[in-house]
Amino acid sequence: MNFNETKIRVRYGETDQMGVVYHANYAVYFEVGRTAWLREFGLSYRAMEAEGIMLPVISLSINYKNSARYDDELKVITKLKKMPTASIEFDYELRNNSGQLLATGNTVLAFIDMKRNRPTRCPKYLLDKLHNYSL
Repeated sequence: MNFNETKIRVRYGETDQMGVVYHANYAVYFEVGRTAWLREFGLSYRAMEAEGIMLPVISLSINYKNSARYDDELKVITKLKKMPTASIEFDYELRNNSGQLLATGNTVLAFIDMKRNRPTRCPKYLLDKLHNYSL
């Protein structure tokens, strides 16, 4: 496995008066994909936070190609860009049901030790789960 594919249906409240998805919702769609990617490895933000690690987004970029519209079924394709160190980086593609590319994106999240409120290395348990991950 070298990517996760998650389906999302565009809700009415995510669109403007013309039925086009508001631009900020693309970041939310990427978060849905990232969360599903983590679940494939048996991980969750909740579990990491219980272990004293949080993952704030420190960088987000989105390149808009085409408009998503109300009631479209979207596919978020999430890929790990490189093996994590003190941060973890993901690339995204957002496509509609006909396969048309709507947006690409990238996020970088930092591993933060919650007790010290300082950056830390990627936890060993995550690296162990990613051992056979194909980039």
